[in-house]
Amino acid sequence: MNFKTLNNGAQMPQLGFGVFQIPAEETKQAVVDAINAGYRSIDTARVYGNEAETGQGVNEAIANAVVAREELFLTTKLWLSEFSYEAAKGAIDDSLKKLGTDYADLILLHQPYGDVYGAYKALAEAQADGKVKSIGISNFYPAKFVEFIKVIKTMNLPVPQIDQIEFHPYYQEKVARQLHDKYGVQIEAWGPLGRTANKYDTFHQPELVEIAAKHDKSVGQVVLRWIMQSNIITVAKSVNPSRMAENIDIFNFELDDDDMKKIETLDKNEPIFNHLDISTVERMYGWV
Repeated sequence: MNFKTLNNGAQMPQLGFGVFQIPAEETKQAVVDAINAGYRSIDTARVYGNEAETGQGVNEAIANAVVAREELFLTTKLWLSEFSYEAAKGAIDDSLKKLGTDYADLILLHQPYGDVYGAYKALAEAQADGKVKSIGISNFYPAKFVEFIKVIKTMNLPVPQIDQIEFHPYYQEKVARQLHDKYGVQIEAWGPLGRTANKYDTFHQPELVEIAAKHDKSVGQVVLRWIMQSNIITVAKSVNPSRMAENIDIFNFELDDDDMKKIETLDKNEPIFNHLDISTVERMYGWV
């Protein structure tokens, strides 16, 4: 496994396991299977509705001596309805209770709307108190990201360690990557295979199929390897143990310059989930 050093010195596995859209009743076993397959970073969120089951899977793996707690990197995210200072403080404690842990390794603000500054202040205090090791944001598009960085600096709050954003071969976030490098914030990719809502048929993309054949790997492995070589952290999701094993088997080959350039040509600079769309924002406020 590769690790990335965050701006607070924390070491985060570059490839993790995500539980987005995994039904609650399947989540515990999926997490156990993922840890058995070698994943050491587990990503959930309050809005996913499976925090408790994620924690059950983690704690079962720990109880069975598969892994020690300190070997795991456990992430959750606060939702819009919890974006105030007091509400965020309560949500942090509730997440730790549901996850069955004394601390989280990373807690993110899931969306860029609402009282992000009050909620982030609560995150920073939780970090100082040892309830969370690293803190960050998610889905903060470039203009909002810059505004956020500027405002929290006036509040004497720490720069986030992570911004988890949409990133895949069809949406390569070139402007965002420059800005995150400038301010020392590590990007973490969600939706790495670009298959959300079936907008892109990633597994049959001719360029990716050609590269996969060249390295005797699957298209999914090529995409995940490309993300690794782009110095970005990501999470992959599956409830199939064999697919979990395939996704993590990406550290025994390397894409060459031609491969990397060929994937770069696939960029359409069009997100699957547009955070500037008015109807999208309206729906988000109704999700919880």
